[in-house]
Amino acid sequence: MLLNHMLNSYRKAVCLKTNFISRSRHKSFAAAMSEALDKLEQDVLARKEAKEAENKNVQEANRVKRTLKRKKWVDWKTQDDEDAANGVKRAPFDPADRIKRKKSAILLSYCGANYFGMQRNPGMQTIEEELFKVMLKHKWITEDSFEQVQIACFQRAARTDKGVSAARQVCSVKLPEELNLEAFNQDLPEEIRLFGVERVTKGFNAKDQCNARTYTYTLPTVAFASSSEETPPDQETYRIPPELTEKVSETLKLFEGTKNFHNFTSKKNFLDPSAKRFIMSFTCSTPFQSPQGVEFVTLKVKGQSFMLHQIRKMVGLTIAIVRGNTTTATLERALTEERLDLPMAPGLGLVLDTVHYERYNDRYGKDGIHSPLTWEAQEQQVREFIEKYIYANIYKTEAEQKNLLDWLSTLHYHSYDTRREEATTEAGGSQKKSSNEDDDGEE
Repeated sequence: MLLNHMLNSYRKAVCLKTNFISRSRHKSFAAAMSEALDKLEQDVLARKEAKEAENKNVQEANRVKRTLKRKKWVDWKTQDDEDAANGVKRAPFDPADRIKRKKSAILLSYCGANYFGMQRNPGMQTIEEELFKVMLKHKWITEDSFEQVQIACFQRAARTDKGVSAARQVCSVKLPEELNLEAFNQDLPEEIRLFGVERVTKGFNAKDQCNARTYTYTLPTVAFASSSEETPPDQETYRIPPELTEKVSETLKLFEGTKNFHNFTSKKNFLDPSAKRFIMSFTCSTPFQSPQGVEFVTLKVKGQSFMLHQIRKMVGLTIAIVRGNTTTATLERALTEERLDLPMAPGLGLVLDTVHYERYNDRYGKDGIHSPLTWEAQEQQVREFIEKYIYANIYKTEAEQKNLLDWLSTLHYHSYDTRREEATTEAGGSQKKSSNEDDDGEE
């Protein structure tokens, strides 16, 4: 009995101790949880207050910015009175400045006899200067575009040098949809005419999309008369024999194909990849008489692109070969690494005849939106202009001034041999490209 009593007392003591420890633990956990929750709530409140403060700062900053950017209301009457007192007049609103303009291709013809080339040159009378002045007058371009034509995305297919004409020059530029060509041409000099405008794709570039160019060189047939004759033939009475015409054609054909034409331009090395050019065709027309009675022929060359003076030097060497001043061996050597002394024909007879866009026409000319750049509708007008202003000027100038005959008298001064003064330079490697060189057009 005593043992049982002691066991029961022990069990009660253990149970009381266990309950006491359990209650003590429960009270500590509840207190810890309460403290944690209080701290969490305080953190949430602190973050909320910080966020509200940040939002207020952002709102204040935005308000300040809007205040600074807000345009002040202008009292134009007071402003105009002040400007008038200072001799300044406010320009009226010009609706033309908001005209929507789209990329266009224009067909241009000009006689370059009285101009310092096609490209705009400050202080010089150029074709582009005349063109831009009339475009500005008719609101085809803005004043900003007149000062910087790149704004209007202007680009020419090829440049032409002083005195060189163009029968069918093409340029790309952003223009309004409504255009009055007749009124526009009335303000252009009579030796410059704009014959057509076609809408083109946004990415069209008259120079980059042009896949070939055709030039002509018109000259009196007396240029091919033999140099061995004691008495030079008369320009007005000379008539070229058929066998000599055939020799001209055979010589021109030697230029066809992909060849290195470093000798036919200035300051370009044989190792320069851009010296290689592809000549698609080089032909001679049948002889014909000008209104002055002088017999002429027209040499026509088509190539992907031409370098500075390339065509005039090819014509000059051809004349020298046919006349007997040198042989075709000189032409063969000129296409090698040697640097030769070659003649360059006068610029009078050179004409940019046609710029070709076959690839562009194949891709976009039949899409129902854009027209092919063949200018068939304008061809008759262009031909009439060419005969009246370009070829008539060549015939007349040659008959009166005899430019080519004067040049022929200098052919015997050329050695058609290696230029010794350039031998060291040629052996040294590539040269710096000339600043006035045009890789995409004869000048």
